[in-house]
Amino acid sequence: MTDAANCTVSGGSPAQLPMVFPVEGLPARVRIHEVGPRDGLQNESAIVPVEVKAEFIGRLAAAGLTTVEATSFVHPKWVPQLADAEELYPRLDGLSGVRLPVLVPNARGLERALALGAREVAVFASATESFAHANLNRTVDGALEMFEPVVARAKREGLRVRGYLSMCFGDPWEGPVPVDQVVRVCRALAGMGCDELSLGDTIGVATPGHVHALLAALRTAGLPAAGPSAAGPTLAVHFHDTYGQALSNTLAALQNGVATVDASAGGLGGCPYAKSATGNLATEDLVWMLNGLGIETGVDLAALSATSHWMAERLGRPSPSRTVRALAGTASPTSSQEQ
Repeated sequence: MTDAANCTVSGGSPAQLPMVFPVEGLPARVRIHEVGPRDGLQNESAIVPVEVKAEFIGRLAAAGLTTVEATSFVHPKWVPQLADAEELYPRLDGLSGVRLPVLVPNARGLERALALGAREVAVFASATESFAHANLNRTVDGALEMFEPVVARAKREGLRVRGYLSMCFGDPWEGPVPVDQVVRVCRALAGMGCDELSLGDTIGVATPGHVHALLAALRTAGLPAAGPSAAGPTLAVHFHDTYGQALSNTLAALQNGVATVDASAGGLGGCPYAKSATGNLATEDLVWMLNGLGIETGVDLAALSATSHWMAERLGRPSPSRTVRALAGTASPTSSQEQ
């Protein structure tokens, strides 16, 4: 016999769910930094047509996402899936009120972004030597030296700069990553003038206690998560869901004052240079949790889910997001006999 309390109503839409139970000490609002069009699509084996990418970004903006990472100005040899950056970016001119940051690996990438009028850029560093070599063919310090003039030029041009830091919680070659090693690179990026640092769990091995420990160490080092009194960059988190810990890790970050969370529509993505990395935290799964906590995001969950379902059809496979599948009515209802 089916327990109606655990089923979705017709069309797959939950009836007045999730119920809202705020938790004291969490941010009132979270800004979602949507990475699906860049970090998600860069890991696809097939090339997604530029018109599909443009529509995807437009749909995400229409669903209420105010920051959508559009593309990357890396050499096409390294990420052929994003070789159409010059063609894509001008197609987004009509999106008002939406921040459209782009990734730039070096001075040449920054020049390409500036030529197209980009107002926000990101550089991507590593907390470990192995990944720095695999991703940038440099040492950790060598990569930081390369980024310093890039960040300086971007700041002179009035751009907002984000610093991505990969392998903050574990590395597929080196294993555990010492917290103080991550703090050192964060301080270097902050010293360059980055406005925001995104702490990446690139292979999805973090657990909540580890998140608490890293954020506490960063506070001690003078890098608090956020707030009007925060000196230095805002902190964001970027979790992958390899071991199913992305949401619990996000909650731990929120408890430490983090109010910017990276996520990918439909759970798209991985990392082309770390084969053990699986998909990013799905934006829909994040919004469902935040809705239940009474935290504002400005995102229309139904519209977002429909967008991810639309993209999944174009990629030829179902979305890995559990929320997308549930809202589409494809999740199996829970039987009272299974409880």
